[in-house]
Amino acid sequence: MLTKYSEAGEMATNGKALYKIADLSTITLRAYVTGTQLAQIKLGQQVQVLIDSSKKTYRKFPGTITWISDKAEFTPKTIQTKDERANLVYAIKIKVKNDGYLKIGMYGEVKFL
Repeated sequence: MLTKYSEAGEMATNGKALYKIADLSTITLRAYVTGTQLAQIKLGQQVQVLIDSSKKTYRKFPGTITWISDKAEFTPKTIQTKDERANLVYAIKIKVKNDGYLKIGMYGEVKFL
């Protein structure tokens, strides 16, 4: 259960949600690649997802690219790349098995294998 909208004993009405439920055993990471990187990736490709574990270490998760956008978009303001920020990027989605450490909204990095 992600969110509880009603408490025990409260009146429930038709159409009002009581809970928000999701299967978190697999998380979808949305990442962005530049036009140069786009030519080096493909659907089904295995990648490594890195999440901060401490100030100097990462927790590593295997992932698989499941979707690649066919249209470029402007770099989102929240995205910071190690190189200069590109003006246009392509969104990709990566499925990652969750062992309980991954949370919705966390930031991560992708290492292409």
